[in-house]
Amino acid sequence: MAQSVGIKDVARVAGVSVGTVSNVINRPETVAHETRARVLAAIDRLGYVRSESARQLRAGRSRIMGLLVLDMGNPFFVDVARGAERAARASGLGVMVCNSAQSATEEAEYLSLFAEQRVRGVLLTPAEATGRTVAAFRRHDIPFVLVDRVAEGATECSVSVDDVNGGALAVRHLLDAGHRRIAYVSGPPALNQVEDRRHGALRALAEAGLPATALHELPTERLDVAAGRDAGARLLGLADRPTAVFCANDLLALGVLQSMYAAGVRVPEECAIVGYDDIEFAAAAAVPLTSVRQPAVTMGALAADLLLEEIDAADHPGTAHEHRRVVLQPELVVRGSSLGPR
Repeated sequence: MAQSVGIKDVARVAGVSVGTVSNVINRPETVAHETRARVLAAIDRLGYVRSESARQLRAGRSRIMGLLVLDMGNPFFVDVARGAERAARASGLGVMVCNSAQSATEEAEYLSLFAEQRVRGVLLTPAEATGRTVAAFRRHDIPFVLVDRVAEGATECSVSVDDVNGGALAVRHLLDAGHRRIAYVSGPPALNQVEDRRHGALRALAEAGLPATALHELPTERLDVAAGRDAGARLLGLADRPTAVFCANDLLALGVLQSMYAAGVRVPEECAIVGYDDIEFAAAAAVPLTSVRQPAVTMGALAADLLLEEIDAADHPGTAHEHRRVVLQPELVVRGSSLGPR
């Protein structure tokens, strides 16, 4: 195994002191042009890469922002990460993206990793419903912002979308199209987003004078296409099958659409479908998918900006930082999957 190249090796090849090499790396304006060029040539020749972990130990902090999401297989969270990365890079920070896979255990492990790595701050979409892992992370005194979740107290910032309104938008659209028996493919009930979208669906039914029983709930263990296909199969087996389906995200909706297509059920003529998130694949589906759009890139960028503000306040004692809860509004995007006549 080849030995790693250290700062002493660069100093030896360049014929300068270790301190001069350090100045070239960290304070290049303090080094004469000719000397700086000689050191940079040695760095290039040897392939030297400075040890970020050593720098962190000296400075007591890193140049990394952590981002922990529920499912990186969901394009919605990819867009959140894109927005966060743009804001972080503009401030000289990188983003370490981790995937909890909707597991409270993995969430706790990644939060511990962030603490070990002394990240500057964390953007977090919680998977653990009780808040225990977040409470445990708080003791590390690392700034964090909740993403796609409303902060319940005044101890942290959050950026989210009004999911109650989003659920209501979806079901009002189906009611306006004449549907009176609607299924809700929900995902794990413990997730706040899933429950909020359900509350919005029930609100729309109540506004139309319909009972809660008009919403047939089909919970799933996960929020992916396979879970959507399973829910679609269960839906096809119902004696009094709903004429429309609202899904807690687009991946579930695409799975339901696949099940309907495989069974020869026409969408939207025999079964209308509405998803949530408006991921890129929604418009490209075999039957373009009606969806409730979340501004994911904006959400990630705003969350990163709030975190950067809090980091700056922590770096400058006496600077005030007020925790804020930013709630964005969703938008219904109507496409072919819900436009059939009743």
